[in-house]
Amino acid sequence: MSEEGTRSTRFFSGSSREFLAVVFRVAILALVAIFIGVILFARSLEKREQRDPTPADGIVVLTGGADRINDALLLLERGKGRRLVISGVNIHAPMEALKRRWPGRERLFECCVDLDYQARNTYGNAVEARRWAQGQGFRSIILVTSSYHVPRAMLEFEYAMPGVSIQPYPVVPEASKINRWWQDPTLFRIIVFEFLKYWAASIRHTLGFSGG
Repeated sequence: MSEEGTRSTRFFSGSSREFLAVVFRVAILALVAIFIGVILFARSLEKREQRDPTPADGIVVLTGGADRINDALLLLERGKGRRLVISGVNIHAPMEALKRRWPGRERLFECCVDLDYQARNTYGNAVEARRWAQGQGFRSIILVTSSYHVPRAMLEFEYAMPGVSIQPYPVVPEASKINRWWQDPTLFRIIVFEFLKYWAASIRHTLGFSGG
């Protein structure tokens, strides 16, 4: 190999090492940022309290746990909203099945509960809730979902429903160890993924893209 070829090889070899070093540093910084973000996100969840909400026009509960729907029904019984929509219901779960799941509330379901079968994600929940609220003429709602889901749900709902007053109602299941989330592998995984989804949704809204 000529001297010129040797210098060229060394140049590209050196450039490759520098490039890999930069990529490594960026990856480390990204991991540190995610780690700090998850910690701050989890601490914000620990501080969320389930306060008695101000009465609103309607109540929206997002499926994903029996505790959510039970709490939403209790709010409806207490007159915290005129109607309740359960958003994201499985198409194979008719009204009669829900009545059997929560016995003693048949009249409540018949008079004041609506089911949304269209939504398949949080963005869809927000879109369908907007249609429901507009159809009812509601200008204020109570949003019921799990405490770890509240930040992203509020982000999507506030984006989809400008001009509508939205009160979050965080649900913390009795079995949850939210204050010791790092000790529970399942809860740890949920919080990490929920933070990443919240981060992605924040970037999407900043860039002006809708969800889907």
